[in-house]
Amino acid sequence: MCLLVESLKIDHGHPSHLADHEHRMNDSRKALFGIDNPIVLSNQLSDIKIVDCILKCRIIYSDIIHSIEFHPYTPRVIHSLGLIEHNTIDYTYKYADRRMFDNLPSHAPDTDFLIVKNGQITDTTFSNIVFYDGTQWITPSSYLLNGTQRQRLLRTGRIISQPIGVEDLPFFISAKPINAMLDFDATPAIEISNIQVL
Repeated sequence: MCLLVESLKIDHGHPSHLADHEHRMNDSRKALFGIDNPIVLSNQLSDIKIVDCILKCRIIYSDIIHSIEFHPYTPRVIHSLGLIEHNTIDYTYKYADRRMFDNLPSHAPDTDFLIVKNGQITDTTFSNIVFYDGTQWITPSSYLLNGTQRQRLLRTGRIISQPIGVEDLPFFISAKPINAMLDFDATPAIEISNIQVL
């Protein structure tokens, strides 16, 4: 049985956007394992202690929860992105097994890869991505994983979704990686000139 992972931000003892994560976990369990009995994360995380820092909560699960871990979190600051083609990658569900990303070239700590699939921009290796065109923020409709923050920003109208090909990148000013740990408003933007074909 394949294992899945869910990562949550614990902000000074308080889980962020718990309902979004719970919804994704239960949708994944139903789709992959046929499980209708929902996991209630508020019950699983009811005894979190108040701590004066940000924690990353990592939940490993399949039809049941296998483990819950908490680790201090420092945001990864990315200054540049390298475009890399990977036409067979499939990350529809948030699998714990990330070996599909292991064979990418070595790179500097402040650099990540922006994965291109069939000519379309998708995600970085650890986040969704949004691009700014001078008027609005746009996320690729050809994502690998429909992240919880991506869904929330689309739902609230703060970003829109549309196809973005490699040839469209010069029309944007900047980009931001987003995920459950990287808040849209607080994450520094990456200048579009710092996205290069490898």
